[in-house]
Amino acid sequence: MRYIRYAVLAAIAVVLITVALANRGSVTLNLLPQGLADLIRFPAELNSITLPLFLVIFAGVVGGLLLGFVWEWLREHRIRAEAATHRRENARLSREVAKIKTDKTQGDDVLALLD
Repeated sequence: MRYIRYAVLAAIAVVLITVALANRGSVTLNLLPQGLADLIRFPAELNSITLPLFLVIFAGVVGGLLLGFVWEWLREHRIRAEAATHRRENARLSREVAKIKTDKTQGDDVLALLD
């Protein structure tokens, strides 16, 4: 099983390296459209950044994964809350059963033998 995991990780690494090598060209990312930046007098050095295209692609993939993880975590809040309620109820009932067993068997030796 370990070798399959290593093979999958190696295949992913090869794909990522291939994508990075194929997309080494520089692209300019603008925070605001040029017309809007001129209108509000936004500084030009803060408006744009030049990066290799593969960094933009990888940042988009990582950002999408993080957004999906957070969305799913928020969506499952109700399920986690119900599970915590069930765990507390189960612990309370277990304590109650243990208390009833100890109370019931303290006075009767025959019942203590049966338990």
